[in-house]
Amino acid sequence: MPPNTGDLRTKALTPAIGATVEGIDLSAPLTDGAVTQIRKALDDHLVLFFEGQSLTPVQQRDFAARFGSLYVHPFYPGHEAATEIMVLEHDATHRANSDRWHNDVTYLERPPQAAVLYAEEIPEIGGDTLWANMYLAYETLSEPLRRFVTQLRAVHSFAKNFTPERFKTLGMDDQRDRIYAEHPPVSHPVARTNPATGRKALFVNQDFTSHIEGLLPSESDALLRLLFEHMARPEFAVRWRWREGTVAFWDNRWAQHCALADYFPNRRRVRRATILGERPV
Repeated sequence: MPPNTGDLRTKALTPAIGATVEGIDLSAPLTDGAVTQIRKALDDHLVLFFEGQSLTPVQQRDFAARFGSLYVHPFYPGHEAATEIMVLEHDATHRANSDRWHNDVTYLERPPQAAVLYAEEIPEIGGDTLWANMYLAYETLSEPLRRFVTQLRAVHSFAKNFTPERFKTLGMDDQRDRIYAEHPPVSHPVARTNPATGRKALFVNQDFTSHIEGLLPSESDALLRLLFEHMARPEFAVRWRWREGTVAFWDNRWAQHCALADYFPNRRRVRRATILGERPV
């Protein structure tokens, strides 16, 4: 298959975040020029949507790998054709539980920079995903609160989201202690800085942030509640209605997402590639 050589066409979806991208076939090899264009569009819009794509797991892996090393999740199964591709499948027997605002995999010292999600099977109704701009979430705080949170660090814990009950439900009790030992809690700044631009974004999330260091538990809980509520303001967000064959590519450092679980008991199957990043500063 010939490589992509044409220019991308992007169309913004909201002033805050999100754009559709046309003029590219993601199943074909990417030239260095195409990679550069996609990176620029991602920097500008934080989440990109490529509709009408047809990707095998191997093609999805190869596309994502053009942007960095890939992460193999310890909890979710990898696809048999490409273990770096995580399969997220939900139906009447397995209800989704990611309908909270979060960044992916922030329990790592070097959390993912980005993710590539491919819609394989989508219910007729429900199952939308929202993304929100965490630069704006930080910048719209009052100036005193911005100064305060910039001084703080927070602990991110694998065990907060991947509880013993989840291990038991999936019949993985025998692996729980090993996986917990391999993923100890880590500390990240509450306001993360983009080294290329100096711009800051909030970097705490409901899935993995357990507490803010140096605060009393009651203070930490209160501040996290305030930040989580603030992050979810609709003017920071875009809501995407999925169609099969759509690819979403988002920056996990500066954007959070919330995958609505309102399609239960219907079936939804998507595949995710997760691209490793750098230590937050």
